[in-house]
Amino acid sequence: MTVNQLITKLYLESLDADHDIGNFTSFLRVCCSRYLSLIADGDLSRETRLPLEKVDAKHIIQRETLRKNQRSALFNDSEGNLSIN
Repeated sequence: MTVNQLITKLYLESLDADHDIGNFTSFLRVCCSRYLSLIADGDLSRETRLPLEKVDAKHIIQRETLRKNQRSALFNDSEGNLSIN
């Protein structure tokens, strides 16, 4: 899929889902940032021979939820206050 095809697909899916596309450029920036973050976390490969359609999205979301909960436990005390010690 070319970049233009990907952008068109995201745009049409956004329309189908009744999302506000008034700030579509910002949405694209977030998509790119998320993609790079998933690569940095080791959840995705930059290998171009591996199609994104083969990605196990549910597994990635579970791993992200686990990391988020671990960060919350690390940086917050039991009362929900920020703990720096």
